[in-house]
Amino acid sequence: YFKQERRDDIVVKILRNKKRLDKKIEESAPEWPIDKLNRIDLAILRLAVYELEQKEAPPKVIIDEAVELAKEFGSDNSASFINGVLGTIYKHD
Repeated sequence: YFKQERRDDIVVKILRNKKRLDKKIEESAPEWPIDKLNRIDLAILRLAVYELEQKEAPPKVIIDEAVELAKEFGSDNSASFINGVLGTIYKHD
């Protein structure tokens, strides 16, 4: 888990870059407009896409952690959806 200060910093950076992150998500899942996504799935995707861009952890770890968050907090289909979107983003970056 992140320390409070680091977590707050990450949240601020994600919010500052939300449009760019959302564009990557939309390009990787064009059949799912951002405004139609489950809010939890969208939050997990934004965090994971930001982390993939930062390259501070191996992509497989980031994707696996996002899938685990989706299993814990998302709907029945969230984990497979998030895995697919992040896999597409990773392949194209």
